[in-house]
Amino acid sequence: MASSLAPLLIILSFFFFSLSRALPREAVFDAADVLSDSGFVSMALTLEIVAETLLEQSPSATVFAASDSAFKKSGQPSLDLLRFHLSPLPLTPSSLRLLTAGARIPTMLPGQSLTVTTASSDRVTSINNIKLTESPIYDDGFLLVYGIHRFFDPNFQFNSRRPSSDSNSSCSAKNHTAGASDSFDQAIQTLKTGGYSAVASFLGMQLSGVVEQSGITVFAPADDVVMNRIGDIGEYPSFFRRHVVPCRLLWNDLVNFADGSELSTFLEGFAINITRSDGVLILNGVPVFFPDVFFNDRVVVHGVSDVLAAQGNALHENALNVDDEENQFDPSEY
Repeated sequence: MASSLAPLLIILSFFFFSLSRALPREAVFDAADVLSDSGFVSMALTLEIVAETLLEQSPSATVFAASDSAFKKSGQPSLDLLRFHLSPLPLTPSSLRLLTAGARIPTMLPGQSLTVTTASSDRVTSINNIKLTESPIYDDGFLLVYGIHRFFDPNFQFNSRRPSSDSNSSCSAKNHTAGASDSFDQAIQTLKTGGYSAVASFLGMQLSGVVEQSGITVFAPADDVVMNRIGDIGEYPSFFRRHVVPCRLLWNDLVNFADGSELSTFLEGFAINITRSDGVLILNGVPVFFPDVFFNDRVVVHGVSDVLAAQGNALHENALNVDDEENQFDPSEY
């Protein structure tokens, strides 16, 4: 197993920053200067005004900057509309390209998200049916700014052809069925090319061909995080089981859970607690930084910034010490 985890692919850049870090004021003003020089004068001035209120409260952000002609046509946007154009995630071009049509991007406007509308034939990313500049106008690794030709519409509705989600908040593990190898193969290939090869390996070895009728949801830490956090091969089964929920939960399902809700996992006694902080969804203290990395009719994957640990030390110790025999996926158990 160790050899299968050794080759690490390109890691998405936004997993490397510390949550305790706040965006420095200097970065915001540098971004405003670059925006102004690039012909986005109105957004540059607006960014300087709202920096302390919005951006300096977050360790990272992506700004979708409307053009001067958009300001001229629509006037100065409200604070809520500005929040709708800011995401707390540092969305690099490579991470945006991994998001398929229908994927949701959280914004700093509570309860509101943007929707990826990029078609497979498009060379540039489209959000809410508005194309972004092909490359960021500004990018320091934590703060990224893309240009758009008009403001996003908060009432935009995506005509989704995504499979419907019959999510079950209790997520009880039962009613396994076979015949889902194609669904797993698709998920595994996407994860391997997106910096989640460790989780892809677990998925292939422990779940391929075995899935519940209600599907599964995988909360996937990036490769470097996994390799740094687990060293004993005996911990691998319990590690994987606590990151998998036995029901299919898309991003729009997750955001509808109230704070304090719990999701049961395949690791007996281990639950995932849902909370929020500044509009970011938090699972056992770990932010969801890449919603809907992958989804099909049976499997949904969300990227998380760290390994999910139990909320209580006693439960955590119990989870890590479950016998290996009990930690193996066995279809006959269900």
